[in-house]
Amino acid sequence: YPLSIFFIVINEFCERFSYYGMRAVLVLYFKYFLQWDDNLSTAIYHTFVALCYLTPILGALIADSWLGKFKTIVSLSIVYTIGQAVMSVSSINDLTDHNQDGSPDNVSVHIALSMIGLILIALGTGGIKPCVSAFGGDQFDDDQEKQRTRFFSIFYLSINAGSLLSTIITPILRAQECGIHSKQRCYPLAFGVPAALMAVALGK
Repeated sequence: YPLSIFFIVINEFCERFSYYGMRAVLVLYFKYFLQWDDNLSTAIYHTFVALCYLTPILGALIADSWLGKFKTIVSLSIVYTIGQAVMSVSSINDLTDHNQDGSPDNVSVHIALSMIGLILIALGTGGIKPCVSAFGGDQFDDDQEKQRTRFFSIFYLSINAGSLLSTIITPILRAQECGIHSKQRCYPLAFGVPAALMAVALGK
C-alpha cells in the first residue's frame, strides 16, 4: 500500500468527526446560547446542511479546472479549520460578557461569528468531499485493483467510525461546565475538539 493511504484514512476520520461532532450540538447552540426559537434554529440548521451538500459542486469545479485534487483538499481544509475555530470562538460566553452577569452583552457578535464560521465550514467540508476519495483512488497503480477495493472499504469505515464517535462524544463535551466569570454549558469545548481534529486532519 502507498504510505499516503494511511494519512488519507486518518484525515477522513478526523474530518468526519469534526463535521458531525459540530453538527450534533448545533441546534442546541442556536436555541440555548443564541436564544433562537425552534423555527429559526431549524431553518438555519437545514440551510447549513443544504449548503454543505451544494458546495461539492464548487469543490469539483475547482479541482478539475484549476488547482487539482491535492491543492484543493489542502486549501479548503485550511478554510474548514478556520471555520471550526471561528465557530468555537463564537460560543465563548465571556467574549462579550463585560458585566459578568452570565449572559452575552452583545449577542449579534456571536451570531455574526457563528454565521461566518458555518459558511467557511460548508465551503470546506463540501469542497473537499468530491476530492478525497478520488485522490485516494489515484494512489494505486492499475495492477492494484484488490488493494484499491480494500482501501475504499477502510475509507468508508473511517467515515462511519468518525461520525459515530463524534455524535456520542461531542454532546458529552457540551454537557461539561466551563467559563471564566460564570459556568455555562461548554460549547467552546464541544466545538473546539472538532476544530482541533480538523487541524490534525490538515496536518496529515
